[in-house]
Amino acid sequence: MSDFDMNPGVEMRDAELELHHFRVRLGIASTFVLVMFGLLFARFFYLQIVMHDHYHTLAEANRISILPIVPNRGIIVDRNGVVLATNYSAYTLEITPSKVDSLEATIDEIATLVEITPRDRRRFKKLLEESKRFESLPIRTRLSDEEIARFAANRYRFPGVDVRARLFRSYPQGELFSHVIGHIGRVNVKDLEKLDAEGRSSNYRGTDYIGKTGLEYTYEDQLHGTTGVEQVEVDSGGRAVRALSRTSPISGSNLVLKIDARLQEVVFNAFGDRRGALVAIEPESGGVLAFVSKPGFDPNLFVDGIDQENWNELNTSPDKPMVNRALAGTYPPGSTFKPFMAMAALTYGKRTPGQTISDPGFYNFGGHTFRDDKVGGHGSVDMYKSIVASCDTYYYALANDLGIDAISRFMGSLGFGSRTGIDVAGEVEGVLPSQAWKKKRFRKPEQQKWYAGETISIGIGQGYNSYTPLQLAAATATLANDGVMFRPHLVNYVEEVHTRQRTSIEPAPIRTLDWKREHIATIKNAMVGVNKEGTSARAFAGAPYSSGGKTGTAQVIGLKGEKYVESRVAERFRDHALFIAYAPAERPKIALAVIVENSGFGARAAAPIARQVFDYWLTGKDVSKPVKDDDDAPRY
Repeated sequence: MSDFDMNPGVEMRDAELELHHFRVRLGIASTFVLVMFGLLFARFFYLQIVMHDHYHTLAEANRISILPIVPNRGIIVDRNGVVLATNYSAYTLEITPSKVDSLEATIDEIATLVEITPRDRRRFKKLLEESKRFESLPIRTRLSDEEIARFAANRYRFPGVDVRARLFRSYPQGELFSHVIGHIGRVNVKDLEKLDAEGRSSNYRGTDYIGKTGLEYTYEDQLHGTTGVEQVEVDSGGRAVRALSRTSPISGSNLVLKIDARLQEVVFNAFGDRRGALVAIEPESGGVLAFVSKPGFDPNLFVDGIDQENWNELNTSPDKPMVNRALAGTYPPGSTFKPFMAMAALTYGKRTPGQTISDPGFYNFGGHTFRDDKVGGHGSVDMYKSIVASCDTYYYALANDLGIDAISRFMGSLGFGSRTGIDVAGEVEGVLPSQAWKKKRFRKPEQQKWYAGETISIGIGQGYNSYTPLQLAAATATLANDGVMFRPHLVNYVEEVHTRQRTSIEPAPIRTLDWKREHIATIKNAMVGVNKEGTSARAFAGAPYSSGGKTGTAQVIGLKGEKYVESRVAERFRDHALFIAYAPAERPKIALAVIVENSGFGARAAAPIARQVFDYWLTGKDVSKPVKDDDDAPRY
């Protein structure tokens, strides 16, 4: 008998147990499936219903690309419409470093198709150091049609390298206006941080360049314009399918200057190879007619990003072409200070026009002898003669009588030792000495004390005196304008491109100095005498107009009592030549200050340049050549 026959309930019980287990497993599996489907449904509900708007927006963002449209930068022209800064379009070959494995290898390969010069490589390296790695940087600019076609055929070989159409800045006048117009440069990290802090970064999306110096920097907001936006539908590969909407950019406004380009060229050429600066101002408005700092530089070098070789050359040159001498160079005014000293004497009642001194050729004070340039002196000297003959002794005594604080107070009212507020960045204050200034300037108590003997040399424009040519020109313009002072300004008006609406920059008078008319007449009469019979008479001989002026010579180094002999002094340590002037004397239309570095006497080197300027501006005589030093001119 078999086991099955002997025990029939065993198999039945095992089957029931297995069926029970199966049902449990089936229940668990069903529950798991239901839970999973529940979770999937919940997720589906969350994505499709709760998060619908969010993901719809993201999907649209993937479908729609928002592209910035960079506005045209405003142009800059002179008073007659001569173009000083403009734009042109060109194609550039650009690399996005973050998308390239090996920059050097990529550039070497590109060079087999398109010429890449060592200068291009140096410039690219400098841009790379200044920029963020995800930015597109130019390796070559101004590609020819043949070069564009050659690269396009091989584009697939160079991921991260593209040909782009760009607007470039051009400065047709080159060095002539380098310190006025300044230059633009690529937007770097520092620029971005500043734009973010000022809340202007959104307007610079897609913009590669920004004003760095000069008017390009000062009027950046007006010149840049407003960035536009274009919505473009793109496919899965990121290629544009169609344009959906477009907000056009607003071009930057144009700047129209007070400066006359031809007058600027006359001045620039008159300097020849010499270093210096000249600022010419319209007295009745403060408009700057000429603004020259010599030497200058070619601002076009900075447009694509200057290479290291040219950068080093500009920065290491002993002539310092990057320094704006008219705005940031400070010099002792020398004897050009004397007309203002004489006006201070009249204003404070320390001298009368007819009051005389006897000049023996020196002035003794505190056991020290201050010598006049003329051995033996000028004899009997009144105020007129003190200016016409440039008598140092007269002003030694006058400075002592006025005292340093009275001198400082009067000169401060003329703008000496403070920024004029001209509409271009980079102006320095200079030094207007006073007791308070010296206490602030020096740390040691024995250095802080003002000694009476220090006042003596202040009277002839030496000592601690140190001012910019712009300050000297502005003070001269104020004197020429009978004490009515205007803020110097380079821009005449800003013009919107589309509406042609003009916004004038011309300011109202800053102040009117409390000068008596007879005092003004006395000083002006003496300055006219300087050009008729005084130290600059040779330079203005035969002029068909009347003018007033004052020559000056400023020491560069002290000779510790030794006699100055120009031939024995190294060229860089020779005296500076200065000259201030205005014309016509009856109703001045132009006032100027000029300094020629290390050129000796104002009558010899500086006054002839002023003569060329006046001849052109007042008579139309166009003599565009270097001025020769007048070696026979008086040594003042």
